[in-house]
Amino acid sequence: MASYDLVERLNNTFRQIELELQALQQALSDCRLLAGRVFELPAIGRMPSTIRWPLFRWCSTSARRPWRAPCATTAICLSSSNRKTAAAKAAVTPAGAICLQVTAAEQQDLLARIQHINALKATFEKIVTVDSGLPPTARFEWVHRHLPGLITLSAYRTLTPLVDPSTIRFGWANKHVIKNLTRDQVLMMLEKSLQAPRAVPPWTREQWQSKLEREYQDIAALPQRARLKIKRPVKVQPIARVWYAGEQNRYSTPAPAR
Repeated sequence: MASYDLVERLNNTFRQIELELQALQQALSDCRLLAGRVFELPAIGRMPSTIRWPLFRWCSTSARRPWRAPCATTAICLSSSNRKTAAAKAAVTPAGAICLQVTAAEQQDLLARIQHINALKATFEKIVTVDSGLPPTARFEWVHRHLPGLITLSAYRTLTPLVDPSTIRFGWANKHVIKNLTRDQVLMMLEKSLQAPRAVPPWTREQWQSKLEREYQDIAALPQRARLKIKRPVKVQPIARVWYAGEQNRYSTPAPAR
């Protein structure tokens, strides 16, 4: 059980991140906007998993409006309150970029602010993943008990400043997370599912229970030292692909890049 002091540190660090992000947004809004563009997708409500997702067209906006979108997105990414009605697989983060003209002093100040925010994010992640002493399966419940609606990945993700890039293009970050497990770990997971039977569309509870029992038997028949992998898809989000011509180097950063 995490201590009261740890919970207080968790809440205080998160509040600091929110305050510093607000200060950064104000500092950015004081700079001269040279250009900006945001590609937005329409809001998507929840749909049954069996329904094929429709195709949507990007909506491109420019001028002053793109400035408000990336700023507002920070609050949405950290703590989303619309998840009861919004589709869990829908992209929340809009792809876009704002180009600002800054003096040397302003650039130094902005970079220092971003560095401080990233340090707070690293502290927050350490509190959750290390200081709490909780196994990965228990962290989600603990964090959301104290910070309801938090999107932990966005809270951990650092801000990436882009200084004089040659080009910025956008694509989709569509990949999988692979987790290595032992045979006994998988059997424990299946045992928990068997002890709490439920229906998983399009199967009934009895059909799903039968599938779990068959999978349990198949896994139990493997050698004890067998190494297993679980692959799950990561929520699709926009990604910015940045090119620096002088360095002949291109790298990708999660959108929105700040």
